[in-house]
Amino acid sequence: MGNEIYEPLGNLRKTHFSTDLTPKLADQEVVVAGWVSRVRKLGAMIFMVLQDKYGQVQVTAKKGVVSDELFEKMKSIGHQWSVIIRGSLKAFAKAPHGVELIPIEIRIMNSAVEQLPLDMTGKTMSDLDTRLNHRALDLRHPRNLAIFHIQSVLLEETRNFLISEHFTEIITPKIIGSATEGGTELFPIKYFDRDAYLSQSAQLYKERLCSVYERVFEIGPCFRAEKSFTNRHLCEIYQIDMEMGFADYTDVLKMVERMVVHVLTKIKERCSEDLKKLNQWEKFEIPELPLPRYTYEDILKMLDEKLGIKIEFGKDISTEAYRKLDSLLPGYYFIIKWPMESKPFYIHYDPENPTLSHGFDLQKGWLELASGGTRVHERDLLEKNLREKGLNPDSFKSHLQAFEYGMPPHAGLGMGVARWLQIITGVDQIKECVMYPRTPDRLDP
Repeated sequence: MGNEIYEPLGNLRKTHFSTDLTPKLADQEVVVAGWVSRVRKLGAMIFMVLQDKYGQVQVTAKKGVVSDELFEKMKSIGHQWSVIIRGSLKAFAKAPHGVELIPIEIRIMNSAVEQLPLDMTGKTMSDLDTRLNHRALDLRHPRNLAIFHIQSVLLEETRNFLISEHFTEIITPKIIGSATEGGTELFPIKYFDRDAYLSQSAQLYKERLCSVYERVFEIGPCFRAEKSFTNRHLCEIYQIDMEMGFADYTDVLKMVERMVVHVLTKIKERCSEDLKKLNQWEKFEIPELPLPRYTYEDILKMLDEKLGIKIEFGKDISTEAYRKLDSLLPGYYFIIKWPMESKPFYIHYDPENPTLSHGFDLQKGWLELASGGTRVHERDLLEKNLREKGLNPDSFKSHLQAFEYGMPPHAGLGMGVARWLQIITGVDQIKECVMYPRTPDRLDP
């Protein structure tokens, strides 16, 4: 059909979402809007299922009850067309939310191609690449709506918790002038007539800002030029960054474990239907506090004695080792006191054993969710660490300057949103936990 089928929105406005509709509203007139997910035409009856961001509404038209013009219009409507419908609610126990809508007026906002590139019925899932190539349509799938409703609640409740704990939300630059954290995993860009980079982390800025606001957090993007194709790596990540002044890593452990429990509790309260759609309701667990704390040396010993995996002190723990460790430690736990040699220049050493750091990771089973630690707040030590890591202190002039003005002891962490969402939703591939993922081989859509 051509553009002649499209109708103006006019003065018709949505009054209710699908989840607002209950038998208590029976015989009332409402206006709903969304996309047609299913249509069944059975002679003198038409059953249409309309989907919005929260769920579904059953629309039922019987010839002779609705006008002939409206009945014929409904017969012409196809899958995934967007429509707005004014109608009267009737109680019907077998319909979603216990009600069905008898249409009085339907306006067609837009049509959809007859042969959709994806199966939107829920019977089968297309392969991931095909779905990502048609992401705007794919995201309407009830499974994806569930994933990203959980993400929305996760972000909202993270903010609520941190603000209640006197954190100030900050916004840090995503364009930086030099590779200030070292390494080569940076995306270079042209900034007018100068070279610049996309930010790897909010780390250095949030440290400076905790000398102003004491407790700060940011939920924002970071960019990693890693040519990694695992099911847990992305080139653009969304991260929860927090930093606490007048604190060390033990204070951050206590804060983040309470945040984890708060957010999970709220997700269980607010997202029960989403968790059920994802088959996670029965598996969903809220850990007890405090979360277990294991030192790096504890983990090496556990791997050696219980799993027969030997890792040399100072070396990183491989993904394979973590996956086997998952059989012993399937829940949330911390690994503390990593070797200093494995940590970046801004992590403080353990005063009781300078070969160890006050750095930590937060794990959920085999997957690392967050990394953090006590930061160096003494300028001389920071310069010494930079040189030992092969970095030039002159490249950090503006950062070091902040340490001349009474920088307090501080500690913090960075936590990956998509990884946490992957754990909560039970999906295997992290790309499913980002609306539009960026990987080495995906820059569009």
